[in-house]
This record gives sequence, C-alpha cells and structure tokens, in this order.
Amino acid sequence: MFEPDAMKDTPSAGLGGTLRSLFRGRGHERGTARGALRPLVQPADLVPGEAARGNAMMAGDYGFAGEIVSAPDGAPWADQSAGAAWFDGLHGFAWLRDLRVLGSTGARGRARALVLDWIECSEGLPAPARTPAVTGTRLAAWLVAYDFLIGGVDDSFARRFHAGVLAQIKLLVKAGRRGDDGAARLAALKGLIYSGVALADGDRRLSQALKAFDSELAEQILPDGVHVSRCPSVQLAVLRDLIDLRATLIAAHQEPPAVLQTSIDRMAPMLRGFRHGDGGLALFNDSFEEEAWLIDRVLGQADAKGRPLSDARHGGFQRIQAGRTLILMDAGAPPTSGRRGHAGTLSFELSVGKERLIVNCGAWLGPDAHWAQALRNSAAHSTLTVDDTNSAVVLDEGGIGVGPNKIEASREEKDGAVWLEASHDGYAQPFGLKHTRRLYVATDGSDVRGEDRLTSSGGSRRAGRGFTVRFHLHPEVQASLVQDGSSVLLRLPSGAGWQLRAAGGTLDLGESVYAGRAGERRRTEQVLITGGIGAEETIVKWALRRIPKG
Repeated sequence: MFEPDAMKDTPSAGLGGTLRSLFRGRGHERGTARGALRPLVQPADLVPGEAARGNAMMAGDYGFAGEIVSAPDGAPWADQSAGAAWFDGLHGFAWLRDLRVLGSTGARGRARALVLDWIECSEGLPAPARTPAVTGTRLAAWLVAYDFLIGGVDDSFARRFHAGVLAQIKLLVKAGRRGDDGAARLAALKGLIYSGVALADGDRRLSQALKAFDSELAEQILPDGVHVSRCPSVQLAVLRDLIDLRATLIAAHQEPPAVLQTSIDRMAPMLRGFRHGDGGLALFNDSFEEEAWLIDRVLGQADAKGRPLSDARHGGFQRIQAGRTLILMDAGAPPTSGRRGHAGTLSFELSVGKERLIVNCGAWLGPDAHWAQALRNSAAHSTLTVDDTNSAVVLDEGGIGVGPNKIEASREEKDGAVWLEASHDGYAQPFGLKHTRRLYVATDGSDVRGEDRLTSSGGSRRAGRGFTVRFHLHPEVQASLVQDGSSVLLRLPSGAGWQLRAAGGTLDLGESVYAGRAGERRRTEQVLITGGIGAEETIVKWALRRIPKG
C-alpha cells in the first residue's frame, strides 16, 4: 500500500548503532549479503534536482520524456499508457534528486514510501521495469540518494531498502551485458560499479564491472569521440555517466581506468560540435535539442578543452562554421544497432547565430508509434528522396535495417571558404541511383550554395518517377514564396532575411512538423524542390543567400 506519510523521520539509534552495523559491516538479517552498504563514499550525480518537478511529484504528477501521468493516490508503476521513455524514466528513479532538492520532511517521506512501494510490488511489474538499463539506473539512483533516504530512519526501512538494493544487483549480475544498445549496457554497468563502491563486499564485482566497462567504451566511443549511436542526445547522456563514474571512483580512492578518461576527453569536444548557436543539440538519429544549461554543466564538469571537430570522419559528421553561419551535416551511415537510427543520410541543419533556420524534424518518444516511425523516415530530414522512398529501411520496431553501404565524403578549405562533397548508395536498390550532395559556404557565411545530383550507381536500375529535396524550417522562421515561384524568402525572428533559389526543379512550400523537444510537436513549413529523374543524370542546384539589411 502506498502511504507517503507513513514514514516520517523518527529519532532512532539505527544509523548510529544497528544501522551502521547493517550498512557498513555484515548483514544481520537472514537472506542479506555478507557485505552491506557502507555510506563512506556517496556515488556522484552531477545533475542537480529540479524543485518544480519535485513539487509536481508531491502533487501526484509524474512527468518524464515530455509526458505527464497523474496518480494523486499512488504511484503509476504499472501504467503503460505513456511512451516507453516515460516508463523508463519512472522506474529509473533518477527523479529522487528532484525530491531531495526540496529538503523537506514530506519530500523525504514521499521518497521512502515510493521506494518501498516499488520494492513491494516489483515482482508484478511489466518486464520493461527490470531491463538491465533501467535496473542499473535505478540502482545508481538509490545509492546516490542513500543519505537522503536513510537519515533518521528506522530499522524496518533500512532492512527492506537493503534487500531491494541486493535484488537489483542480482538482476544486473544475472543479465550480464545484455541491452538494446550500447548506451543501455553502459547504464547497467554504471549501476554495478556504483554498487561495487558502496558495498563492503563489492571489490570483486567492481573489478569485473570496470573490466566490462572498459571493453564497452573501446567498442562504443569512436576515435573522433562520436558515440556509435550517432545520436547527440545519447552523446550527452553517456558523457554524463562517464563523468559521474570518474568522480565516484576518485572519491573512493580508485584510479579511473585510462579508457574512461580518454573517452571523456574525446566525447566532450564532439558534444560541443553537435551544438547550435542557441546552445541546444542538432537533431540527428532520435536526438532532441536538450537543455542548454545541462549541456553547459556536463561540458564544464568534463574539464576537456578540445575544440569541436570540423571533420568527424569516423562518426560520419561534418561541421562548417563560417561567420555566424553554422552547418551540421550527417555524412555517415545510419546506426544499425539499437532503435535510434534515422534514414537521414546527407541531411543537414543550418543556424545563424542563436537562431535555427533549416532543421530536421526531430524525434518522438511518446506512445504514438506512427509519429515515431514517420520522424525516422528520410522525408523528415533536410535531404533528397527518390519517389518518397527511404534511403535506408526503417524497421517497424524502431531503428534501421538495410541502409547505405558506401558513403564517401571529401572536404576542402581555402581562405575560410569550405567545399564539401558527400555521397551515398542508399538508392542503389531498387533505383540503381547514387545521391551526391555538394555544398559551398563562403568565408563570411552569407552565401551557401548546394547541388544534389542523382547518377547511375551501376547494375540494374528501376527508374524513379521523381525526386524531392526538402529544407525543413524551424517553426519561428517565416517563409513566403515569391509570386513567380523563383525563390523563397525566409525571415528569422531577429528580422534577418535569407533568400533561397533553385534550378533544376520546381520550388514550393509545404507543411511540416518540428519535434525538437521531448513530448512537443509544432507546426512549421518546409521548402520543397521537386522534379523528374532523367535517364542518365539529374542535377538540382540551389543557393541560400543572406539579404543585406536596407
């Protein structure tokens, strides 16, 4: 039974006597482990709690991944009406930090009641509540909140909490290194590493978990610092975990593995490279903008001063900064592991100063699978499509199946101007076509020229009926088609104007959607260039130029 007021702080000798023995020495209860929790080192959590979220939970509103479920009379443990990301957020317990920051007796009582309620009903919960990633996140969150949960508590709570912690460890040890994707395996191992630091008998488990963690980092962090998911949001989340682990190991007088430090040093500059001028992240492969303050905090704690890479060849991203104009381009193959891959090869985003101009549509984590699927399609990205067909197979269960096998990119720079050319063979089957995109960006960023070319890729060919080049616009951009259809005028919120012209196709405006923040969909527009596909070669050219202020 969920009773948030049933566990008020009570004066007790528990923490000073019995509890110290229970949590620092050997367990006194039948069924407990030989070694018990010792509050000598509290695992790190670099993210501060949010009082507004804590107050909402006190009122029974549980908000995660942009969705809110109200349960004023209890906790919605079995509720699966929201999306999987909301469910993972609830059962991951990272929100304990939001109750902790309130600092009130009521918040502490609510946190204890929720933890005990989960422990008591855990066996009957849906299987996703016990996946390795969610279990690892939950175990880490419980250990981080140790002082908050245990302070002034009675022995009954301590025994049940201890048993719950041991159950999570057992789940993780049994699961091994399973997980939907690389980031999920890292989250599971983080929980095991935290338990190895916090438990008196954790030395062997810590050693084994660190060894597995080293192996995972060697596989998951590419030489240029890009995480194999190729998702900027995952880049942020994994870097957070690595920084937390480094701080925890140092506090426990453990030497952080060399691969941990080198991974932080490589990942931080790449995270900087994924940022637009507004401080948020680019929208590639299921990413969201994320909170600029959180990215600032993670980068500050990373203490890695490397500059963003312009040519992240291993991860498949290109970055062009010219004046106030920034272009971020996906010049790599979609990730084929995990569920985050999008069919967005050769898409790009463009921002001017702190304002986004051309974007990808984003991602969807809610329960509506139709939207999640639609936003993974090539048409939801600022790139070219043939017959509105995806350049990679988008799987119904999420992620990518067969995609481009051969992707090439080359780059030249002279006197600040940049020429970039990239190609992929995602349309080799069934169309027998190769897509090449060329970009030129002038030194001051005021002149951006592009060319999209379709050529024969060899072998059999089924002629496509037509192509579409899309430029999805940020919702705050105003677009108007010039009367004769020769160009589109784009106006940023600041009043700055840009003109987009095209040759080799028909220019038009259409409806679009922007899902740059979790749980949010905003109406916007897209610029379309459409035309037929020639027998030998199809070329469409376009130019985006800043309009001088009059």
